[in-house]
Amino acid sequence: MKKPLIIVESPTKAKTIKKFLPPRYVVKASVGHVRDLPKSSLGVDVENGFAPKYLTIKGKGDVIKELRSAVKGAGDVYLATDPDREGEAIAWHLAELLKLEHPLRIELHEITKEAALDAIKHPQPIDMNRVNAQQARRILDRLVGYKISPLLWAKVRGGLSAGRVQSVAVRLIVDREREIRAFVPREYWTIAGRFSTLREPDLVFPADLVTYRGQKLEIENEAQAHAIVEALEGLPSKVSSIRRREVRRNAPAPFTTSTLQQEASRRLRLRVRRTMQIAQGLYEGVDLGGKDGTVGLITYMRTDSTRTSDQARDAARAFIHEQYGEAFHGGRIHRVREGAQDAHEAIRPTTVSRTPAQLAGILKRDELRLYTLIWERFVASQMSAALFDQTTVEIASGEYAFRVTGTVMKFPGFTRVYDDGKEDEKKERLALPELIEGDALERQGLEEKQHFTEPPPRYTEASLVRALEENGIGRPSTYSTIVETIQARGYVTQQERRFMPTPIGEAVNDLLVEHFPDVVNLAFTAEMEGDLDKVAEGQEDWATLLATFYGPFSAELEEAERKLPRFVPQEEPTDEICPNCGRPMVIKMGRFGKFISCTGYPECKTTRPIVKDTGAKCPKDGGAVVERRSRKGRTFYGCINYPKCDFISWDRVIPERCPVCGSHVVTKVRRGTTRLECAADREHDVSSLESAESEPVEEAAASS
Repeated sequence: MKKPLIIVESPTKAKTIKKFLPPRYVVKASVGHVRDLPKSSLGVDVENGFAPKYLTIKGKGDVIKELRSAVKGAGDVYLATDPDREGEAIAWHLAELLKLEHPLRIELHEITKEAALDAIKHPQPIDMNRVNAQQARRILDRLVGYKISPLLWAKVRGGLSAGRVQSVAVRLIVDREREIRAFVPREYWTIAGRFSTLREPDLVFPADLVTYRGQKLEIENEAQAHAIVEALEGLPSKVSSIRRREVRRNAPAPFTTSTLQQEASRRLRLRVRRTMQIAQGLYEGVDLGGKDGTVGLITYMRTDSTRTSDQARDAARAFIHEQYGEAFHGGRIHRVREGAQDAHEAIRPTTVSRTPAQLAGILKRDELRLYTLIWERFVASQMSAALFDQTTVEIASGEYAFRVTGTVMKFPGFTRVYDDGKEDEKKERLALPELIEGDALERQGLEEKQHFTEPPPRYTEASLVRALEENGIGRPSTYSTIVETIQARGYVTQQERRFMPTPIGEAVNDLLVEHFPDVVNLAFTAEMEGDLDKVAEGQEDWATLLATFYGPFSAELEEAERKLPRFVPQEEPTDEICPNCGRPMVIKMGRFGKFISCTGYPECKTTRPIVKDTGAKCPKDGGAVVERRSRKGRTFYGCINYPKCDFISWDRVIPERCPVCGSHVVTKVRRGTTRLECAADREHDVSSLESAESEPVEEAAASS
């Protein structure tokens, strides 16, 4: 009797499924995609309905041979590739390549025995609408990449490339950087008072000065602040009004791909790519040993839905009732965001009773941290709201008014399990003394503070993902790829975990904005995503969608070819001589900006970067510590005498030494705050050096 065959993408998933299915099932892995468009040509017939030309991916010969052999001896063939459009397309490619007459498509939203057996009972045909949506996306990306890239080579610099969605992400970063450059800080001042009641003089509480004669008070400079403080001197203070109310803070929804990436970045400091790698492993299966064996620990991790199944909700609420009591369960059904595909559940543990504590000796450190985050968020999403008593007090001092809000937790609700840890909300949790309207208050002091408005922050990986999602750019399966690709191409770099565009990134962006405005237009790209959704739902024809895009796009290509001057590499002369061949050295533009190169290239390949001198001395040999870039574009700091000296630091080194131990001192960014730390012992007090820190001075320093 022929055995049924199940084909999945991942060998790990195949191993997991094989362990809990009956032995009659044969499970094989395609190891990802098996066919794709050719690398050496466009591979799309734009004259004949955008017909794609698919080729077997190089290196997949042995895998395909093994799959063909398995198909020959198999009964039913189930295609269990990932439950999304890309997985659907891989299933179709497998069916075409293996010549399957009646392929059975099944989706595994979680890798458990129950889910697998249930999926096998309810197979479906391959959904060609989803396949066509993926084909349309792939062809759109190919048209943009293969048509614009040669133009960039000819008009800007060789080796450049353009991506349809990635270019929009670069534009967001470039536009934000230019906002920061154009920003002019505005000075303003605040005044805070410290008060106590006559009944309890030792209980001092703060309040901010907010109004004068009932109008919002804006203090623009020090002179105004001093004048107000002088006017307040001697004025009596009393409680003019008290407003009390109960505040409910509802539980957050379970994770989507985007919110998981954002929270893992903020709370665990994991990069987007790393988060998805760990989540993939948790989904595909982990060997727990014992009777459990290998099992998937979370549901599918590429989703934009907050929906959870009735069974999962019921299990969570039963668990909450048992562990925390009846008062804590009763979470609401979370509304799915408008525009979400809602094809999958939210990201949740496959079994809510499998607590992080039970996995502490089994999972690796980052696996356990991410699983804990997912488990806590899901359990919390099914818990009752946290309740707070909030009291807002107005204090009158003559015609001036101060205000303070005190918040005290009344019932923890979901925060018993998961507190999102927002610092602003924690600061507001202030307990006030008992106050009565008309109470006379003793003012214990006034404090003036100078402030300056700040420019918008640079994007982090997490905030860039949030911006892409909010603007409808990309989909859950693409966020990680977008973030990685724009860095790999050298269009942006990260400094202190925040994105900055490179010179070449800005140049490419400006060319695209001028000559291909639709390609880098947020609204247009979001509309295209919506059209791809319509293709997936069978509401729009994929070839018609491509034709609608390609007509104006090809016209823009022709116009750009005609208008743009041909690129001529610009070289800036220097007064330096190559130490290896004696020819002059020049400044050239490279992937990460300018560098110095020998004019004898390619015979002489002597190059060195233009670096920034930090003013600090190397703790190993006393050489200058300079700013450098890694091959991936990440900034680090190293000795100018490399490779003779191998000193490096990922944190900026300052010229001063630790007053406690004499070690070098670095600039650290923790939770958005910059501070100095001793590199040998972070507990050493280096606060006396804060004023000595200075910005590095750019100079062309010798480097290998």
